[in-house]
Amino acid sequence: MDFPVTTVIIILILVLVAAGIFIVRQQTAAIVQRFGKFHSIRTAGFQLRIPVVDQVAGRVNLRVRQLDVNVETKTKDDVFVRIKVSVQYKVLKEFIYEAFYKLEDPHGQITSYVFDVVRAEVPKLRLDDVFEKKDDIAIAIKRELEVAMGEYGYGIIKALVTDIDPDVEVKQAMNRINAAERQKVAAEYEGEADRIRIVAKATAEAESKRLQGRGIADQRREIARGLEESVNVLNKVGIGSQEASALIVVTQHYDTLQGISENTKSNLILLPNNPSSAADMLTQLTTSFVAANKIQDMQNDLEKGERGSEGKS
Repeated sequence: MDFPVTTVIIILILVLVAAGIFIVRQQTAAIVQRFGKFHSIRTAGFQLRIPVVDQVAGRVNLRVRQLDVNVETKTKDDVFVRIKVSVQYKVLKEFIYEAFYKLEDPHGQITSYVFDVVRAEVPKLRLDDVFEKKDDIAIAIKRELEVAMGEYGYGIIKALVTDIDPDVEVKQAMNRINAAERQKVAAEYEGEADRIRIVAKATAEAESKRLQGRGIADQRREIARGLEESVNVLNKVGIGSQEASALIVVTQHYDTLQGISENTKSNLILLPNNPSSAADMLTQLTTSFVAANKIQDMQNDLEKGERGSEGKS
């Protein structure tokens, strides 16, 4: 059965229209060429082209992308180190033509510039400075890439030094140095703490001794006051000062024995305690007091005689 010519024409037109329809995704740009020559840039959405005449030469991704570059280089103090640099970049909308036609391998181009900058900056620094100045290295990479990639339609969003990995033996040595330094600091703190404890203990002991001395002085002062009052009371009933002093000493002697007997933890003490002991002790004390008074009187007489002779001369 033969189809009418009009039907064939309609089908042909529909096929051509379908062939001329294409869709561009969001954050993507399509490059349309006419007879092999650049014609236009189509953005996201429903688009039409002339079949056979126009062709979609390619598509450009407009989203932000990231490229990780690992560089091995040597520092100023001859330590090999591996540095990982992450570069975030995108194609600028106003430079889609340049990004598509001028640069074939953007990844390779960015990698080359990163290698060049890292191997120019890191050999100027010591290993410790590389860790401290990694932001400066990242800024230098970004600045160099912005100039180099800008003419190709690429914008550099950020350049980050994300990892610095020295040789294994170097890392172990750094860890040992760090551990030794921390132990040194810990020892200094412990020594300072011991010094503070010793000073505090000595201060407390000194204060304790001072208070103890004051207590003993107060105790002796009160004892002396009590003894004075006791002697005065005994003098009023006709007992002389010497006999009163001896009687007070004997009384304290027996009070001491009583105190020792009340302490259950005290050791056994043997003291003379027969009925005549008290009388003997009292007699001996009285005799000693009398002898002491006579000696004092003799010394006083000698001093008076010497003063008198000196006055006559």
